[in-house]
Amino acid sequence: MLHITSSSSPVGSAIFSCIALVVISLVVLLILRYYLPLRTTPAFYLIPIFFALWLPTIVVILVPVDLASSAVTGDEESRGIWLPERVILVSWRISYWLTFALTWFILPILAEYSDSGYREPYDKFMYSVRSNAQFHAIVLGLGFVGLIYYVISSGFSFKVDVIKGTIMALAYCWGLILAIYLMGHGLVSIPRRLMRGASISGRLRRLQSKAPKVYEEMEDSITKLEDIEVQVAELGRRKTGSANTYRDWIEELQEMANLPESQPRGTRFGSSSDNNIIPHVITEKYLADLTRKYVRARHARSRYVNAWSDLVQEAAETQAILDSAASKKLDFGEVSPHATFWEKTAILTPYTRYLYYYQILPYAQVLLGLFLAAASACIVWSEVVKFAFPKLSIIRLTVVHHWVGDKPEVGFAGQAISSFWICYMCAAALISMTEVKVWRGRALVRRNTAHESAFWYAMQVAKLTIPISYNFITFLSSQVYNKTVFYHFLGQLIDFTPLGRYFDDLFPVVVLFPVFATLFGIYGRVKRIFVGMDVMDDEEENGTTYGTGSWREGRDLISRELGGNTLFHRREDALARIGAAGTVG
Repeated sequence: MLHITSSSSPVGSAIFSCIALVVISLVVLLILRYYLPLRTTPAFYLIPIFFALWLPTIVVILVPVDLASSAVTGDEESRGIWLPERVILVSWRISYWLTFALTWFILPILAEYSDSGYREPYDKFMYSVRSNAQFHAIVLGLGFVGLIYYVISSGFSFKVDVIKGTIMALAYCWGLILAIYLMGHGLVSIPRRLMRGASISGRLRRLQSKAPKVYEEMEDSITKLEDIEVQVAELGRRKTGSANTYRDWIEELQEMANLPESQPRGTRFGSSSDNNIIPHVITEKYLADLTRKYVRARHARSRYVNAWSDLVQEAAETQAILDSAASKKLDFGEVSPHATFWEKTAILTPYTRYLYYYQILPYAQVLLGLFLAAASACIVWSEVVKFAFPKLSIIRLTVVHHWVGDKPEVGFAGQAISSFWICYMCAAALISMTEVKVWRGRALVRRNTAHESAFWYAMQVAKLTIPISYNFITFLSSQVYNKTVFYHFLGQLIDFTPLGRYFDDLFPVVVLFPVFATLFGIYGRVKRIFVGMDVMDDEEENGTTYGTGSWREGRDLISRELGGNTLFHRREDALARIGAAGTVG
């Protein structure tokens, strides 16, 4: 292990690090507050999610500090934020192993626990263990194969370090596979979305083209929830037999669904053969499945109603921006009662608001999109050349600015730039998580994200950040990253075997496949060839999904919504009148 020594004291660096920890903690709390109802979310849910987001964010700060601390030269003035080696090593151990435990054990168990549908904690825990058993059996099987290879490579040495190295190397390889695929998509998606959004009329047309699909999904989610409420209402009528055994559970379901016994369910939902829906014998498993389906359907309705509301609001604001070209005054109308403090605060006048949204913001989006497109090209280029021609890596040149003789040094500017690179690479991967279509309908919803979805997204953040961070430092010169504590802690275990070393060097080239697939719309072509195989959201395909008249249909739907004459509103009004009549009767 290397020894970092310095004649100066890292007091200023320690103060900066403490302030950074406090700021990161506040940002993570704000993120949790934005996506989760904090008052109704149990503490043993919030704490793991908090650390699953907090620890990866610490890694984004820890990598630049490690780079500056390990690149020791005689020039102390140009040195950036640095900490003693022991502090960095302990920080890496805590960050890595806590993240590992959260990713592979704690978060998966809690995710299925929250989604079990059972009432008792023991039943929830056993359901979670059974649900994760198959996945962990596959992981243990692959780990055993990797352990055999690792033992052979180490000369048949059965030591604790061999087992630890196998675990860390396999976890890194699995995380890198996901990270490279998702990052490749995001590196194209982010700048393209910014540059497309610069066209106000084009943005409005895309919103109108997407409206029929979003509206249909909202209607389907409402219908599905009502179908489940039919089962709950019929179940509440059962007074004898096995239903009486679970009377408290059934009443709890009715309270969740807001189905008072005084309201005649047959009138509200219509007369149908409901008896065919409910089994003759009510079991604990059936009630757990029904509870799980109801909770999922309720969150799905919240998700799609929120998506439709946001789409209509964005379309109305975009139309207002277009209309302001004539009067040169922009007014978005009354602010929603659910708007945030900053949205309610009026700083700009109608004229300055027009200048900002119509004149300044589109050009700013184009410039930012071009800048991020160049950054994406630099990342892809560095991934391709880092093994064969490491000196051609552009990222290496942006981070290492100072050379004292033949010794590289990372200053504060290099640390800030390296933090930007890591943040952008992580953002590209995480943005793709919201666009991939194979994640069991999970979604992030403002103030109403399902607990299982929150656990799952937090798990992906924890899983992807460390592989992306280590992949980033390999862009730099081996003279830089071979001296870091990060390399001695993780990199040596990856490079211990030839297979791990070549995998780490060559696999990132695979980033070209998702980059070209997203850049040239291959996902949309695959979708047309294999009907129903929806892998990624492709904005170019949204306009053709529902035919050439899609945007006109979407325009009419949005107009009716803004006029308060939607099918959803009519249905809700009719149900309210029928319910009131039934109560009076």
